[in-house]
Amino acid sequence: MELMELLTGRRTYRRYLQKEIEPCIIDEILHAARLASSAANKQPLSYVVIRNAQKVGEVFRCTKWAGYLPPEDGQPKEDEKPVLFIAVIENTDMNPNCDTDAGLAIGNMTLAAWNRGVGSCIIGACDKTKLSEMFGLTKEQKLHTVVAFGYPSHKSSISDAENPDEIKYFLDENRDYVVPKRKTEDVVTYL
Repeated sequence: MELMELLTGRRTYRRYLQKEIEPCIIDEILHAARLASSAANKQPLSYVVIRNAQKVGEVFRCTKWAGYLPPEDGQPKEDEKPVLFIAVIENTDMNPNCDTDAGLAIGNMTLAAWNRGVGSCIIGACDKTKLSEMFGLTKEQKLHTVVAFGYPSHKSSISDAENPDEIKYFLDENRDYVVPKRKTEDVVTYL
């Protein structure tokens, strides 16, 4: 895929086909995370891969989806749930301030996934205490995010925000996501 096409298509996907992701694709996603830049090259991130269906269900129950939509529209239904979660863990003993590292790794992971047709949803709205216990994290480890993965069962597209303050995503008549983005001239200043 050409880079700009890849970046445009890598949207948030919240409903998935119940099709397993091949282990080689999961390996690519994790390898892409490992390749991300890291402040002072400390590499303070680690990952927990949740692909067992029962465990995926347990993680799913600890997550909240699509805050701009009513739950009946935003929450994936039973046959739309992700088939994989990857938890991003910050090892604070290596670097106590690694949010930027996490963002770069998550960007790499989601792009690598989309390059293989796998959609993703980055989830910070979750029960981090419960998930941290489930993952067996130590006091030096902090759950940054869980990322849901699966083959999308819907489309997601970008539109120009007519008003820079109206950025709430919505579902169109086909239940596909439309994501208003501020126009370049609304977010860039040249000096």
